[in-house]
Amino acid sequence: MRSLCVNILFFLSIIFFLASCEENENATHQKTLYLLSAKSVHIPHATSTFEKALIKAGLVDVSLMDSTIAVDMKYSTRDNFLGTDVYGNFNKCYLQKDAALKLVNAQKKLKELKPGYSLIILDAARPRYVQQMMWDTLKIPFNDKIKFLSNPKYGSNHNFGEAVDLSILDGHHHLLDMATPFDFMGEMAYSTAEERLLKEGKLTQEQYDNRKLLHKVMYSAGFFNIQTEWWHYNACTRDEAVKKYKIIE
Repeated sequence: MRSLCVNILFFLSIIFFLASCEENENATHQKTLYLLSAKSVHIPHATSTFEKALIKAGLVDVSLMDSTIAVDMKYSTRDNFLGTDVYGNFNKCYLQKDAALKLVNAQKKLKELKPGYSLIILDAARPRYVQQMMWDTLKIPFNDKIKFLSNPKYGSNHNFGEAVDLSILDGHHHLLDMATPFDFMGEMAYSTAEERLLKEGKLTQEQYDNRKLLHKVMYSAGFFNIQTEWWHYNACTRDEAVKKYKIIE
């Protein structure tokens, strides 16, 4: 009887041993599968090809100069007049160094006037191929088109890294009411018409004041606004940009 018990225990120990080996083998197999699948998954580099091109052109990431400036690149989403994501997962504001320094100063001025507020970047340096895409997509008369888009043949200040599209966030991280969305194409977006639009009741006093706040902080830093877009500011003229920089292709 004792001999039988010993034999049973012996066989049970063999069974447990084999089961343990199989479990370890399965675990090793699963680990191998995981490693193989991890190698097959495309993990993008921290710096995209597009970003490398901007860096090569001598542009700088503004967030490295002032991380408090918010960024929401609208052409990295479908929330733009193209309805197309043209930048992929790129969501950084790159500008020429002189423009970047001006933007940092504008943020500083805004925080002095309105603690808790922040500039939010909607678009910055833009390669010419994107400008061409915009130009070709916008199906409106030429005389209306050039009010909102620079001809890619000559390039926009965006194409030289010397322009920025932006708005303002309040202390609760909400966009200030500027009366129109970014990229609105119509008279309500005209900076030059704000006084009249206010008198006509098309702009509220709050909307008017919000735009004036943006004008004030940007002008104080050396930017100037274009006539038809409340959100667009240039750090220099296009002629100056052509002399100083190469167009970003």
